[in-house]
Amino acid sequence: MTPAASGQGRWLVRTARGLVAAGRRRSSAFSELWRRSLQLRVVVSTLALGSAVIFVLGMVLQNQITERLLATKEEAAIAQTRIAVQIAERELGGTSPFDPIRDRLNSALNKLTSSSPDQSGAGSAGAFEPVLVNDAPYIAPSDVRAAGPYESIPQSLRDFLLNTSNRTVSQIYTVDRNGERVTYLIVGVTVATANTAVQLYMLFPLAAEQRTIGVVQSTLVVGGLVLLLLLAGITNLVTRQVVLPVRRAARAAERFADGELGERMVVAGEDDVARLAESYNEMAASIERQIRQLEDFGQLQRRFTSDVSHELRTPLTTVRMAADVLHASRAQFPAGLARSTELLVDELDRFESLLGDLLEISRLDAGVEELIAEHADLRAIARRAVESVRVIARNAGSEIVLDLPEGDAIAEVESRRVERILRNLLANAIDHGEGKPVELKMVLDENAVAVTVRDHGVGLRTGEADLVFNRFWRADPSRNRHTGGTGLGLAISLEDARLHGGGLDAWGEPGEGACFRLTLPRNQGVQYEDSPLPLLPLDARPMTQPAPLPISVPEEVYP
Repeated sequence: MTPAASGQGRWLVRTARGLVAAGRRRSSAFSELWRRSLQLRVVVSTLALGSAVIFVLGMVLQNQITERLLATKEEAAIAQTRIAVQIAERELGGTSPFDPIRDRLNSALNKLTSSSPDQSGAGSAGAFEPVLVNDAPYIAPSDVRAAGPYESIPQSLRDFLLNTSNRTVSQIYTVDRNGERVTYLIVGVTVATANTAVQLYMLFPLAAEQRTIGVVQSTLVVGGLVLLLLLAGITNLVTRQVVLPVRRAARAAERFADGELGERMVVAGEDDVARLAESYNEMAASIERQIRQLEDFGQLQRRFTSDVSHELRTPLTTVRMAADVLHASRAQFPAGLARSTELLVDELDRFESLLGDLLEISRLDAGVEELIAEHADLRAIARRAVESVRVIARNAGSEIVLDLPEGDAIAEVESRRVERILRNLLANAIDHGEGKPVELKMVLDENAVAVTVRDHGVGLRTGEADLVFNRFWRADPSRNRHTGGTGLGLAISLEDARLHGGGLDAWGEPGEGACFRLTLPRNQGVQYEDSPLPLLPLDARPMTQPAPLPISVPEEVYP
């Protein structure tokens, strides 16, 4: 193959691919428009049904008109043929049997041709061509059997006329005349003569009827198209009157959902659409009042939490100083009093932790928290989080299994917040892991990094995965806890993840444990599409689904 031919072939392939891609885009655009536009579906469906009705009606009308035309033509042709039979019988009956058949048939044919008023072969059935056929067995070799265009008569019609008791038969037949196709209505009769057996065939051209049928067909087609266009316009107009208010209601609902609580529909008239607008406006007003009340209540609650947290700081500091003094001198106290000082310090630690969480929540609610992000290795952050919960993991009898990437896991994050998220997730898994191993896995791609914390404890019941991030919510208040949590850890973790532009998800099944997934963008301001790790753990998937290839290093176990 020459280079020119090869280049032309590649051009053809690219052109074909481009056409296929363009066709797919157009098909996809129409499919999207079909799904989204009620007006288009109604108009197209109405046109489809209307086309079917018009087609059936047109076929019925055309058949009725055609049959009526042919029936009228046949009746007139038979009547004209009966007159011609009388003329033929008169002409053939008055001749001598010894006259040549040629002369008798030609004489009768001339008389038939000149029998019409205008002498052109036209009568009540229109123009015609007569044919006389002699079927007598005694015909001289030099004589003829027929007069007129005998070759235009089909043999089947002649045989039927000879073998039937009916004296009149008819058939529509198409013949070639001078290179053109001509359709005739042929009426055949038997002429009763005393001297010989003669058949008379009258050929009536159907050109006028064909032109009439053609005009009828054209009229039906044009009328059907015009009717379809009118039907499309009427359907579009009627549908538009219904769809436009619905679209306005949808736009109003979308703006209301986007936070424009003062958005209302225009009420015009007293019809069903107007009543719909009134009902929508009443509903929107009720929702707006409730939202305003909730906002006021939430703001009051946040202000109360913030004020209480700040007000408790000063007395807590004083009590902490006194408790530290007592705790430092506990060796001088009796055993019971020394134990009381230790409990006092422990409870002050828990109270100080709760107070710190409340202050953090208050700052997050107020929107004053700022992200101080820098590029850091998330593997080191994960190891620090594990070290911070190693003591409570040892007390609970759980081991922490780390599955980290082999290379650096660099991302633009605030290390303090990410470490707090992982520490809260690990502490929560240890609390609910019932002494079973807790697994921390990290995977990253070009745009995001994901960390999952998996336990094999009691798990979550149906619907609880959406509640675990609520403030002060606990799956089982009576469960023994090892961290003394405040119930705000997961709520703070979710806010920290959102502050990074990421997300925090939960999964759990009773008896299967729970899995929490943290997903963060590797660079601030760059959004990611999918998380590098699935939320559903691999060991919880059906056995028929293949597991993805591992992309981590050998596990690190923290007893």
